[in-house]
Amino acid sequence: MPSDEKQLRRYEFKKALEELSKQKGRGTELISLYIPPERQIYDVVAYLRDEFSTSSNIKSKSTRKNVLSAIESIMSKLKYYKQPPETGLVFFVGHVQKRGDQTEMYSQIIEPPEPVQTFLYKCDSQFYTEPLMAQLKAKDVYGLIVIDRKECTVGFLNGTNIVSIVNEQSLVPSKHHQGGQSSRRYERLIEIAANDYFKKMGEIINNAFMPIIRDMKGVFIGGPGSTKNFFFENDYMFKDITRKVVDLYDVGYTDESGLRELVEKAAESMKDMEIAREKDLVNRFMREVRKGDEGLAVYGEKEVAQALDRKSVDILILSEGIRKTKYYYVCPNCQNTAEFDARPDDNTCPKCGSAMEMDHEDDYVKTLFAMAEQSGATVEMIGEDSDEGKLLKKAFGGIVGILRYVPQKTTNSF
Repeated sequence: MPSDEKQLRRYEFKKALEELSKQKGRGTELISLYIPPERQIYDVVAYLRDEFSTSSNIKSKSTRKNVLSAIESIMSKLKYYKQPPETGLVFFVGHVQKRGDQTEMYSQIIEPPEPVQTFLYKCDSQFYTEPLMAQLKAKDVYGLIVIDRKECTVGFLNGTNIVSIVNEQSLVPSKHHQGGQSSRRYERLIEIAANDYFKKMGEIINNAFMPIIRDMKGVFIGGPGSTKNFFFENDYMFKDITRKVVDLYDVGYTDESGLRELVEKAAESMKDMEIAREKDLVNRFMREVRKGDEGLAVYGEKEVAQALDRKSVDILILSEGIRKTKYYYVCPNCQNTAEFDARPDDNTCPKCGSAMEMDHEDDYVKTLFAMAEQSGATVEMIGEDSDEGKLLKKAFGGIVGILRYVPQKTTNSF
């Protein structure tokens, strides 16, 4: 699957799950049905017939009616499938709450990006999306450790999200000024305290990393000076963890900022990391921004759309956090059209004064993907968790581009 299509499918999948999480039923009326790819459709239909028979005994008249209609809806849709797709099928069907005491039938069918593992039928007051939410989680997980004799911070890198889980201050005494036998005694006490501190941090790291060690792609260790090397080389961590250590890096801090510095250092040598890809893209865009009129950066919704129309965009960079819908209205009297970013409170036609009617609505991110495909631009989506992702969304609205060439300035001739 091409990269652009894969990113668009991920965006649509994530947006669908967000919408599903907002739906609520009055009772246990919302049906979630997970069908693995190897499950036969006729087996699923037979199961639903049994559920239909069982649900006929529900005491509440309205609940019984709504559940039965949801099951019937699913069975009618299954007639269009000879077998499940390669990754299976997931149905979310039921009567959801609207204003007041009103409900309406809601139906969503999803072909997930990864295979459905088990057959599941669940009827509840909300849709069961946890198995699909798990598919959104980053698969590239790295362990992070920054340590010196004063402090240690442990965390994870999940895709582009840096998560600190432990920050521990040591009780190791600092340097002393005693001489003679007192000096040697203090040195022994300092080394004993340091050893106890390293043992404690080893236990904390073991407890944090071992439950997911098979899923971790690697471990990075950082810190100022040689303490990190001593800690790594002296068996304070389990062998399963030390075997996962990719490299050790010199970093200036051992708090949460040290974790970020560690990831930056590691990203330089691990170009396949997702956070490295995003950092390179956003940094490249920012370099072009700093060049001003001589740069290849374009940003602003209107400016990016115009550049796509001119086919001058090389890379379209979008934030995964964009949720934007365009509403298109038409006047039934004079056929005047208008475009809005939200449903207008006043839909009066500016030309003839008639009430305009909504013609259709479009997901603007999907529109941008289509424009990029038509213009030959590459699309890159940036997550919201990294510093670069936050900058892209907050400072530039999440829609920017890198041009193929510097646009020519228009000059007036007299």
